[in-house]
Amino acid sequence: MPVVAEIVRSGFVEGHHYGSLVALAAAGSVDWSVGDVTSPVLPRSSNKPIQALAMVELGLDLPDDLLALACASHSGESFHVDGVRRTLASAGLDESALHTPVDYPLDDGARDQLIRAGGARSRILMNCSGKHAAMLATCVLRGWDTATYLHPDHPLQVAILETFARVTGEPVDTVAVDGCGAPLLSTSLTGLARAFAALATATEGPEHRIAEAIRRHPQNVSGTTRDELALHRAIPGLIGKAGAESVYAVALPDGRAWALKTDDGAHRVRPVLMAEALRRSGVLDEPGVDADAVRSTGRLELLGGGVPVGEIRAVF
Repeated sequence: MPVVAEIVRSGFVEGHHYGSLVALAAAGSVDWSVGDVTSPVLPRSSNKPIQALAMVELGLDLPDDLLALACASHSGESFHVDGVRRTLASAGLDESALHTPVDYPLDDGARDQLIRAGGARSRILMNCSGKHAAMLATCVLRGWDTATYLHPDHPLQVAILETFARVTGEPVDTVAVDGCGAPLLSTSLTGLARAFAALATATEGPEHRIAEAIRRHPQNVSGTTRDELALHRAIPGLIGKAGAESVYAVALPDGRAWALKTDDGAHRVRPVLMAEALRRSGVLDEPGVDADAVRSTGRLELLGGGVPVGEIRAVF
């Protein structure tokens, strides 16, 4: 993979990040790309809006805030946890039905507050619990077994795979296991961008429901302190979702879409690359876009003695 970012300290390039990016034009063709954007990758949590789409197609009908939470890698803030409980309660379930690993909140502040209060790791605090709660609610709706909802051959997961292949426009090459225990479906970065474009351009139907839920409640998809939320607020109509291993996909209502991944999976460089990708595509010059806010999401300073002495900068 080519170098996509440099780690610069005191003017000295001390390291690099390698990766791939793709930008789709509004018509769906590749506008520009860097690296390998056609081989399968594991998009991790960037798949969540597509998984949620499949659940809506199966009949899941949640309020927009809870549907956004179904797409989330949430921070574990109180409103996230309350929302997961609401989703479960709507299906007559509680958090004992969740098969997520026990975990602390993803947000440092929420984690520290929990520990100070004497709290412990739990399944509902795990950042994927919104998706799992929606999966369970879908199973109850369809009359499917809830104890085996994570098995790849469960009818829920079979339906998700079919939807995923359709909207990415590619067959699923690999079914792995994600960090939360759910099946993890592969696609290329081009396929991932294509799927996000399908959501962002929809004006009706399940795709439109997912996109509007994300647009109306972006804080539910991530958290109140996250760079993803800042990007949603800076660009009108944008929908986006980050994933582990430095994956990121975003799309605009006109059909333009971007997807990226670094080879080393470094979380820190992900927003740096997306901000530069959007700048390269001219998005920062468009009406209504808060260009300074977009640039801020992509600014990562390196400290020395507690003061900035360098940065991680995109170089594609």
